[in-house]
Amino acid sequence: MTDTNANTDTDTSAETDTIDIDSRVSSTDRDPLAVDEVAALTTRIIDNVERVIVGHRNAAEDILITMLARGHLLLEDVPGVGKTMLARSIATSLECSFNRVQFTPDLLPPDVTGVNVFDQQQQVFEFQPGPVFANVVLGDEINRAPPKTQAALLEVMAEQQVTVDGETHPVPDPFTVIATQNDIEPTQTYDLPVAEVDRFTKQIQLGYPNEAEETELLGRVAGHHPIESLEAVATVEDVNRARETVAATTVSESVRSYVAQLAGYTRDNARLGVSPRGAIALVRVAQARAVFEGRDFVIPDDIHAEIHPTWSHRIQTADTVDSAHVVDNALDEVPIE
Repeated sequence: MTDTNANTDTDTSAETDTIDIDSRVSSTDRDPLAVDEVAALTTRIIDNVERVIVGHRNAAEDILITMLARGHLLLEDVPGVGKTMLARSIATSLECSFNRVQFTPDLLPPDVTGVNVFDQQQQVFEFQPGPVFANVVLGDEINRAPPKTQAALLEVMAEQQVTVDGETHPVPDPFTVIATQNDIEPTQTYDLPVAEVDRFTKQIQLGYPNEAEETELLGRVAGHHPIESLEAVATVEDVNRARETVAATTVSESVRSYVAQLAGYTRDNARLGVSPRGAIALVRVAQARAVFEGRDFVIPDDIHAEIHPTWSHRIQTADTVDSAHVVDNALDEVPIE
């Protein structure tokens, strides 16, 4: 097996070897938080992240919404804008375990998921978990690895488990993959397969800071980096209980019908429209958005706020048509009941 030490980075504030990868708490055993408690929780977390990250409050909100919607997030941007630090700050604020995997052309699937190693003393094979066994997993420059290694994430992103040699191992709960994608050097990267792109709940970009934000950033990191003193303001249990609150948020039949009609429009007007998985993702992030706003029910405004980062990356069109344009047309053409 390839030595993964050169390609993975574990946050020492939450070591993954403290996690029992073969046990979970059933969601039915968790009491949901009140809606106002979740709204206060998310505000507290984002405020804490902003002690480290300057100018990306909306991005932090996107990540939290994705986590509460039980999804994964794709960050496509240039190097050096703070993608890794943002993921670390979220994980630290939540007291979650965090692993970083640097995707490279020589990375193999077992370097990501784990491998069975033969114990000569016990004369048995013992599973050594890979870096996906963490609450928050950062897949850095995921499109630098070949398709075979990219595909190692397909099962764990969809089912929160890893199967090695016929044996299934659940990953920690909650579990979120935050993957970054390099779009600067296309000749040195591999396009993500459609099936994997569809597993990312949302895709966002950070962008460069403005002058005032960059000035503030330079002042913060002139001495010790603020990530070194960042402390948790929530627990893993808080996240899981907030997830139950989101899952219980009401989605009326009219809102569900609206989403279905929007999805149908994209299928009729693009080479590849939104899949049912994409429609489900939009409903879930809309539920999280509603809770963020202090409501226990979804309204069309929640759909409108989340539809672009949730659907644009799933739609394939002719080269002359932007997928975001298809989404805009769907919003214009499909009436709200």
